[in-house]
Amino acid sequence: MPSRLPPLSRPFARCCALAFALAATALGFAGSVQVNVKDNKGASVADAVVSLVPLDTKPALTVPAEPLVIAQIGQEFEPRVTPLLVGTRVSFPNRDAIRHQVFSVSKTKRFEIPLYGPGAGETLSFDKAGIVALGCNIHDWMAAYVVVLETPFFVKTPADGVATLPSLPPGRYRLDVWHPRLINDVAREITVAGAEAALQTIAITLKPDSRRRRAPDGLGAGYK
Repeated sequence: MPSRLPPLSRPFARCCALAFALAATALGFAGSVQVNVKDNKGASVADAVVSLVPLDTKPALTVPAEPLVIAQIGQEFEPRVTPLLVGTRVSFPNRDAIRHQVFSVSKTKRFEIPLYGPGAGETLSFDKAGIVALGCNIHDWMAAYVVVLETPFFVKTPADGVATLPSLPPGRYRLDVWHPRLINDVAREITVAGAEAALQTIAITLKPDSRRRRAPDGLGAGYK
């Protein structure tokens, strides 16, 4: 009877997994992860940012050449949640007929764009990972969030809560979920194997929506 082979050590097994991942990437294999984010009542969650942080390799980071846009439209920020790669620039154009004063007091990015009128704006670089909460000094119901990430693998969920992260190199990842009303951090380890698609259903607990009420039309729209 043949002797039983000893089990692989954990470091050696991880080295084998890493070697396979690198070889698979070189050969062009890529997998995908589909996420379905729901709240604790089973309702779909929009504007959840799902990111994958590689655990076996350090991904290449390529910052977009053109800035992303967070506009002021109808006395609101559009979009309300913007995930982006660290180092990305963001433009804040005023597309309203009144003036705005955009600011943030978040540790990740503190700034203030002085009062500016229709058609004007400013472009800023977000060079530190973290969450940046945005507001307007003139219209206190206006709120938005910039999620600055150190991984190129991220997606924001649409209204149905379902989104896909495509073209992922095989390997181990930490899956993180963020939402403006999230109560507890959500993180789990997943594995992407070759061209297989992985489905992740994620249930999160949300705080009540505490956004300020918008002023009635004709009120709070000063500084024209």
